[in-house]
Amino acid sequence: MPVKQVAIIGAGIAGLTAALSFARRGIASDIFEQARTLTEVGAGLQVSPNASRILQGLGLLDALEATWLEPKVIRLASGLSLREIASVPSGAFARSRWGAPYGTLHRATLQGVLLRAVEAEPLCRLHFGARYDGVAPQAIAMAAGREPDLVVGADGVWSKVRNAVPGSGAPRFSGNIAFRFVVPEADAPAVLDRSSVTAFLGPSAHLVCYPLKEAAAFNIVAICAGGGVGHDWSQAASSEQRSLLKRHFARWHCALTSMLEREANPTVWPLHEVGNGRWHNGRDTVLIGDAAHAMMPFAAQGAAMAIEDAFELAGAVATRALPEALEAFEARRAPRIAHLRQRAAFNRFAYHARGPVRLARDIVLSLRPPQSLAADLDWIYGYRAIG
Repeated sequence: MPVKQVAIIGAGIAGLTAALSFARRGIASDIFEQARTLTEVGAGLQVSPNASRILQGLGLLDALEATWLEPKVIRLASGLSLREIASVPSGAFARSRWGAPYGTLHRATLQGVLLRAVEAEPLCRLHFGARYDGVAPQAIAMAAGREPDLVVGADGVWSKVRNAVPGSGAPRFSGNIAFRFVVPEADAPAVLDRSSVTAFLGPSAHLVCYPLKEAAAFNIVAICAGGGVGHDWSQAASSEQRSLLKRHFARWHCALTSMLEREANPTVWPLHEVGNGRWHNGRDTVLIGDAAHAMMPFAAQGAAMAIEDAFELAGAVATRALPEALEAFEARRAPRIAHLRQRAAFNRFAYHARGPVRLARDIVLSLRPPQSLAADLDWIYGYRAIG
């Protein structure tokens, strides 16, 4: 029996993309969001070609292109000396090689574009201020006025829907924290490149910087080992945490350390992961995005995987009986997520390398031409989701 109606828990990037993807298949959805309004949480976001290709198929690319910036190059550089270690061309090169653009923008910008598209879609209905506490589909039916064939958990790392999936993964703290900043262009040091995504690498820490066109600012994320943080990804850094940040970046180039010291109100983002486990209950409930497989951000693919999940889930349930569709969805997605986890773990090791390992890393990367490094990304950026 084909799916006609779904209930989506969570109106973040995963949930809104899922609603639009279902609608393109003629499937109606009710989206339940516990917040009373969507606010500008988070900061910058990288949308790689594997995700932008899907957004283009959903008719959203024109709105994004009017706002985002397409970096000309993705760079790795030393945080100690600022010397470039390696680079991969982006911009027009990304469109040519991977068939879709690579853009940077504020997370709220992407969420806003998705939200407006959902609000304009007759098959989608939004319910704000609707807290989900693990209730059965029948209770959701009472709230929506129609009974869902499928409940989609798009409610993030601390998913409540996950409780309805036996054998699902559990969230765990990774031992790393991220400090987020948005630095106005006028206040940014000259060493920040206005046309690239740059990851500055150093012992046990790294710093990612890229421009946000719509904010006339730079998004800065500093990642290092640490603890003592809660679940909130936007809490203000304590004096102890600011001291931790200062210690980790003390030996870095003065242009970068001065920028970090000037930032008065950094926010702290605890990096949690969701371990391996089932993504569905075989009947009427499925998890997508961070609810299913939150991962470390060392491959910059968290949002992209949520978008891929949403799109491919809609394609699966539109063409198969529901139990078979859920099995097929997880069977296709799980190996890709596992591969990306491995890549993120490798990047974590490489980015935070110390001593002789760091020197060897720099030598090996500097000897590889940009085209060779781009080929290493083909399996990520060239992926074509089936919807």
